[in-house]
Amino acid sequence: MNDITSLNPASLWKYFDEITKIPRPSKKEELIREYLIHFGKNHNLETLTDEIGNVLIRKPASKGMENRKMVVLQSHMDMVCEKNTDTVFDFLKDPIQTRIDGDWVKAKGTTLGADDGIGIAASLAILADNSLTHGPLEALFTMDEETGLTGAFGLSEDFLKSKILLNLDSEDEGELFIGCAGGRDTVVEMPLEKSAPKAGYYAYKISVGGLNGGHSGDDINKGLANANKLIARILKSIWNETDANLISIDCGNLRNAIAREGMAVVMIPNDFQEKLAELAEKWNQVLRNEYHKTEQGLFVKIEKVDQEVAEIINPKQSLNLINSMLACPHGVLAMSQDIANFVETSTNLASVKTKDDHFLITTSQRSSVESALDAACEMVAAVFALTDSQIQHTDGYPGWAPNPNSEIVSITAQTYRDLFQVEPKVLAIHAGLECGLIGKKYPGLDMISFGPTIKGAHSPDERLSIKSAGMFWELLVEVLKRIPQE
Repeated sequence: MNDITSLNPASLWKYFDEITKIPRPSKKEELIREYLIHFGKNHNLETLTDEIGNVLIRKPASKGMENRKMVVLQSHMDMVCEKNTDTVFDFLKDPIQTRIDGDWVKAKGTTLGADDGIGIAASLAILADNSLTHGPLEALFTMDEETGLTGAFGLSEDFLKSKILLNLDSEDEGELFIGCAGGRDTVVEMPLEKSAPKAGYYAYKISVGGLNGGHSGDDINKGLANANKLIARILKSIWNETDANLISIDCGNLRNAIAREGMAVVMIPNDFQEKLAELAEKWNQVLRNEYHKTEQGLFVKIEKVDQEVAEIINPKQSLNLINSMLACPHGVLAMSQDIANFVETSTNLASVKTKDDHFLITTSQRSSVESALDAACEMVAAVFALTDSQIQHTDGYPGWAPNPNSEIVSITAQTYRDLFQVEPKVLAIHAGLECGLIGKKYPGLDMISFGPTIKGAHSPDERLSIKSAGMFWELLVEVLKRIPQE
């Protein structure tokens, strides 16, 4: 059976199923916002929206729990919208098609949206169930977390009443997160000019695909290939052997995802065409050997393009782009000196696109050390400063410093031990969470983040562990019972 509403706990999966049917791309959360407001009013719960578009639903304490500290359950409304090239899907209209595969819930050819649909579902299931024991609750649903943390940035300082925040946006069951990295983007516009193509040249499309992709925070240290870096190597090898011309490039999509596919269209002289099949086979062998454990689906294709080519990009500017892509760092820059096996600083070469008069290069940097974040941004900028590019750093978002004396961390860790007879891991996370921004607006708010196991987030391989979702629910319900008095 592929009906996820047949899974347990029934209320959690009921609401997750409903959420998967609602389009909710970043910055286009109108439908999910309307759904949440309707839910709150249908359950006779105080329901508010703020100026930026966040939704807050309040629920009174269950009988006998009125004197407990108020808790806010926090999740985000939007999802990353990625699909396989051969999947026909409109994220503005179509419901996610879920399926069950062993212990996993997956989507058919698209991202699942468990990040953070399962957090929303857990909050709604808590709000809807009057048989549960808990103190006074708030549920905060923020907008546009994935592309700009817009909801957290715009959150007013008098919207929440809670003393404790449970962030439901983590992706590793058995791990309790008490801190996160800060981040910033470095965006580059590299100028390009076009001219008429040369005679005796033919157009070819060079494609790299079959990569896993993944979250640029959670997965940056897992040895995954980046399509931008691979295609730059292939293009450079062609430029080294013949007088090629670039027509366009389209690699990667999202700032917070490791690029899993990309393509470039190039003009190649007639006398080099016979070498292309050999070149494709060479790069398939080389790259599959390098990534034989992490990227078993990797492929390189070089195919002739049957179309009239009106313009090519200036050869010097094309080579500037290829060299910059090769030189631009990607991956882990430093490991923490304080936390074992924890990534401190990283950078992601996220996407490279051809626009009308420039190449648009998007990168993202993360670090739990502010000075190291600054250095990473400057390192990336320095590469592109060697060209005539315009370089801009976004404002970014702050990290979340761990609180060693956190009451909610102690409660949650002990609850986990009692429920599952296993010691949870208490960690910081390299991915960004909204806790840093929210904590900055609400100093003294006691925070923790936990969730079920989600693999392949931000890619069409995203999948949610059924068993871990049940454990996540059990932990959340029990923690709410143990919230201390005011």
